[in-house]
Amino acid sequence: MTALQGIGMTSQRTRARMIERLREQGIRDERVLTAMAAVPRHVFVGPALAHRAYEDTALPLILGQTISQPYVVARMIELLLAERPALGKTLEVGAGCGYQAAVLGTLSQQVYAVERLAPLLAQARDNLRTAKLSHVRLKHADGMKGLPEAAPFDTIIVAAAAVAVPHVLLDQLAPGGRLMLPLGSQDQVLCLVEKTGRGVVETRFDPVRFVPLLPGVA
Repeated sequence: MTALQGIGMTSQRTRARMIERLREQGIRDERVLTAMAAVPRHVFVGPALAHRAYEDTALPLILGQTISQPYVVARMIELLLAERPALGKTLEVGAGCGYQAAVLGTLSQQVYAVERLAPLLAQARDNLRTAKLSHVRLKHADGMKGLPEAAPFDTIIVAAAAVAVPHVLLDQLAPGGRLMLPLGSQDQVLCLVEKTGRGVVETRFDPVRFVPLLPGVA
């Protein structure tokens, strides 16, 4: 038996503890909790860190990137879902290892994710295949340009920090849609941007720490 198989055998128990911890931290939306429980996070962090997969911490990936802590993933998605029946057509900017895309994929049948780093995107493809979430569409692309060929989106979630709300992403948001991103450079906060009939409304929430949103592909 490999170490990863061993983790897999105990993941149901450790995932249950993760969900209980998320409840204690204030996550209340059962849709989010069910989605988080359904995704095997140990698949997305790799064998060396699989034993730490369900800790409430960010973990390192290749190329200096990270997988967000479970609470931050749950919090961002809960804010996007608040008082809405569904996420609808969703774009993730910064697919990383594919973990957040996998959680989104359990909540929507239309999920697109872009990643600027080709080696990381290759890992995400493999991870999502292992997690049996083949309907999540991945693309090697500059996330700062969004995905215009698939726009508009009901929901956009950005997994890297921007110093200002990117107008390109806002333009790709459907009327009534929501955009969630970390905002700031040194001091970052979660920012929910809503495109309403009265204009664009921004609401700021928790302090966070994300890698910066960068242009181009590599």
